Amino acid sequence: MKIKLSRSYKKLNKKGELTTIFVYSVSGNDQQKEGFKTAQGDFYREDEQGVPLWFSTRCVGNDGSLIITSAGKIVPDMSAFDQAASLAAQYGGNLGQELAKAAAGNLMGLSPISAPVPIMEKSPE
Repeated sequence: MKIKLSRSYKKLNKKGELTTIFVYSVSGNDQQKEGFKTAQGDFYREDEQGVPLWFSTRCVGNDGSLIITSAGKIVPDMSAFDQAASLAAQYGGNLGQELAKAAAGNLMGLSPISAPVPIMEKSPE
């Protein structure tokens, strides 16, 4: 199942602190949607257009995927984040930092930052 960030809002938690709730619209084939609905049980919600919604206190990017575990729990597929963290830690230093920056931008759907292009002077005519 695919998810797309719809919005977020603030909510007071049990400790009286503000918590951010991220709301994702869920898409997939009929079988996936039915599995999602079953797994959500009493927590199943739809928007005004009948699109299933998934709520989380953790941002998983603008787009992503959901997995239904063998225990029937719905969790985000964090494989790409785990890979990025592993590469950054594996190389460390400046390279690890640059890998982390590039991966974070990619995971959030941002355009990669390219290296500056040298300005070529005009050749005399």
